[in-house]
Amino acid sequence: MTLSGNQKRKMKSASRLYAVQALFQMESSGQTVDQVRVEFLDHRFGAEVDDATDMIEGDVDHFRKTLEDAVNYQAPIDQMTDRALVAAWPIDRIDPTIRALFRAAGAELLQSDVPAKVAITEYVAIANAFFPEGKEGKFVNAVLDHMAREAKPEDF
Repeated sequence: MTLSGNQKRKMKSASRLYAVQALFQMESSGQTVDQVRVEFLDHRFGAEVDDATDMIEGDVDHFRKTLEDAVNYQAPIDQMTDRALVAAWPIDRIDPTIRALFRAAGAELLQSDVPAKVAITEYVAIANAFFPEGKEGKFVNAVLDHMAREAKPEDF
C-alpha cells in the first residue's frame, strides 16, 4: 500500500506528538528510553482507545529518531533552550510537557533535515493541543524560533 503525501505528513505529526508524550513519561516515571519506546510502539501506535477513537498510526522511524536524538543530545538541547528562555526561566522551571516538547523539537532542529519552519509549526500545534486555552503556543513559538535561528541559521 502506497501512502499519500498527506498521510505521510499526518503520520509524522503523530510521531512528534508521541515523542513529546514519551519524553514526558520518561521524566515523570523514571523509565528508560528503551522501556518507553517499546511501550509506545507496542501499545500506542494505532491503538484503539474506544469505539469512537483510534490513535493515528505514527511514523515509527521518525518517532524512534526523534526520541533517541532527544535523549542522546539532551544536554546541548537543554543548553540551547536555556539560551532561548529569559534568564529568570531556566528549563528546569518550565512545565514538564513544554520541556518534553522543547527536547523533541530541539532534536529535530539539531539532528534532522526538517526545515526549521516545519518543526516550529508542528510543535506549536502540539503545544496548542495540550494547552488550548493558554498562551503556551505563543511562548513555544517564540522559544522555538530562537532555537531554530541558532540551530539552523541557513533556514532564515
